[in-house]
Amino acid sequence: MAQLVKLQDYISRYQIDLARYPTQFVRLKKNQWERIKRQWELGEDISEWQHVDNEVEAEAYEEKERFTFIKKWFAGRQKETTDDVEEVEISNELVSDEDIIPEEETTLTFEPKIVYAPQSIYELKRMFIDQFFHFQMKWASSTLREKSYVDPRFMRDSLLRMLLQTLPDNYLLFYYPILQIRKAPIELDVVLMSPTECICITVLEAENQAVYVGGSDRFWIKKVGTKDSKVLNPTINLGRMESVLSQLFKQEDIDMPIRKVVLSRNGYFDYPGSPFGVRFVDRRNYHEWIEHLRKVSSPMKHMQIRAAQTILNTVQTTSFNRDIWQQASQPTEE
Repeated sequence: MAQLVKLQDYISRYQIDLARYPTQFVRLKKNQWERIKRQWELGEDISEWQHVDNEVEAEAYEEKERFTFIKKWFAGRQKETTDDVEEVEISNELVSDEDIIPEEETTLTFEPKIVYAPQSIYELKRMFIDQFFHFQMKWASSTLREKSYVDPRFMRDSLLRMLLQTLPDNYLLFYYPILQIRKAPIELDVVLMSPTECICITVLEAENQAVYVGGSDRFWIKKVGTKDSKVLNPTINLGRMESVLSQLFKQEDIDMPIRKVVLSRNGYFDYPGSPFGVRFVDRRNYHEWIEHLRKVSSPMKHMQIRAAQTILNTVQTTSFNRDIWQQASQPTEE
């Protein structure tokens, strides 16, 4: 599964340590899959399937220790200011249900819930990656101290799910990231970072069977049945994306080729000729294009990590601190 490095302007743990989390992500997924596959093959009771990963759980234990420390800190402050109460535990007003430590642990661990007995290895794998997708959304929008509210539409986004579930672990995905360039927010479309290249993707998928008649003008014609309408030329947005990323890469001496793709999984492109450096992927060659991407077996490379980090250094982030950390960070009144 490809790794969701940045989703819009949501907080991302990859911003904290890009050298650490890709490896941890791959190890977590691999260990979990091998475990449930082995237990399924041995015919063990599915109710006993659970996750054990020493290093990941050690990190969760450290986070719980931090939570305990903060909890004691609150209790100490409340004990000092309350004469008629000897023992004070942290109240529900300070920690909401979704901020308690079990929820936080799930941002670092993953336990698949087997909702039915798979009859084949294919069904088992399908169940696993579907549940891992939900875990991955939380993984890509939270850290120990911060988290972002994820728009529910992303859980139903078929393109996002396809890219994450179809491509291998060595791909890093930026999904409509918002960058801050000279204090101005710039929203990109889809940026896919393979070990050897950066792929900019603009998507046209409004209606099934639509035909997009392209050219060099600012607008293209979209034909759906007998109806015609105008859509903005997608190569304009691709050119802007390429320009922004090229400048960022140049500033950091990053040698990473940038490819441009216009994608429509449910439509067709009718373009006389072909603009330089742009590939059109529609229903006719979509599967061929995806298979080509899937066959990239090269491990993640240093230049790929540097390129991704360069983008992360400029992203805009909208998140909120967990209440427990907000309260703990306030200075003590004397």
